[in-house]
Amino acid sequence: MGNKKISFVIPCYRSEQTVMIVVDEIEATVATRDGFDYEIILVNDGSPDGVWNVIAARAARDEHVIGINLAKNFGQHCALMAGYNHASGDYVIALDDDGQSPANELYKLVDKLEEGFDIVYGTYRVVHQSFYRRLGSDFANFTFGYLAGSRGNPNKTSFLIMRRFLVDEIIKYKHAYPFGLLERTTTNIGYVPFEQRERISGKSNYTLAALIYLWMNGSTALSIRPLRIGTYCGFLLAFVGFLMATATIIRKLFIEPDLAAGWSSIISAILIVGGMILLMLGLIGEYVGRIYVCISQAPQFVIREICGKVMR
Repeated sequence: MGNKKISFVIPCYRSEQTVMIVVDEIEATVATRDGFDYEIILVNDGSPDGVWNVIAARAARDEHVIGINLAKNFGQHCALMAGYNHASGDYVIALDDDGQSPANELYKLVDKLEEGFDIVYGTYRVVHQSFYRRLGSDFANFTFGYLAGSRGNPNKTSFLIMRRFLVDEIIKYKHAYPFGLLERTTTNIGYVPFEQRERISGKSNYTLAALIYLWMNGSTALSIRPLRIGTYCGFLLAFVGFLMATATIIRKLFIEPDLAAGWSSIISAILIVGGMILLMLGLIGEYVGRIYVCISQAPQFVIREICGKVMR
C-alpha cells in the first residue's frame, strides 16, 4: 500500500505576513513522519493586501503548494469549498492562515482520524477571548448544535481533518451557502484538545457585523428549525393571550365590576405579538431570499487564476 496523501486547505485574507509561516510549519511537520505525501492549497479570498503575490511566488518554486486566486471576497466557507474542489488527498485538513492553529500537531488529528472517525476537530482547552466575544461564541455554538441536531463540542475550531468520501460529498453542493455541510454528512466526529495560540500578527477579520451575519447564516443554513421555533412561539403567545383574556373576563364579571381596561397591558401585548410577527416575517424572508439566490445560480466562488500543479 502506497503513501497516503494529505491535502491542506487554507483560506487566505489579509495574511501577507503570516501565511508562509504556517506553510513552513506544515512542511516541517509533515517531514517528521514517513508514509505521507501532501499538498498545500492556498486560496486567496479577494484579500486587499499582497497575499496573492506571496502565494504565487511560493507556488512557482514549491511543488507542494497550489495557489487559487478568487475573483472577489466570497467568505471563508466558500473559499474552503474552492480548495476542497481541487484537493486530491486521502485526508483533507483545513486550518487558518493566522498561525493560531497548531499546525505542528497535525499528526494528532491524523492519528485520531485513523481510530475510525470520519472527521476530527481540534478544540481549545481554554479559549482566550473577551467576555462578550466568549458569550457570543457560546451562544452561537449552542444554537448551531441545536439546529444541527447534535450537542457537539462548544470549543471546536476551524482546524479539522476529514476523510476523502466526506470531501467528495460536500463538493456536490454548488450553491452560495455552504455553511454547515459537514454537520449534515456525518455524526461520527472526534475531537483533539490543543492549547490556543496567540495570533502571529494583526487581529481577527471577524467584526461584530461579520459575526452577526455568520450567526444568521448558520442559523438558517443548517435546518428549518428556526421556523418551527416561530410556530411554537406563536402557539405559546396565543395560549398566554387566551389565559389573560379569560382572567380579565372573570375579574370583570365576578371580582372587580369597575375594572378599567389597561392601556399599558394592551400596548405591551401589541408590541410582543407585533415584534414576533416581524421577526418571523424577517426569518421567512431570509429563507425566501436564499431560495431566490440559489435559483438564480449565484456562484459559490469564481476562480481568477491557479498557480501550481493541481492533481485533481
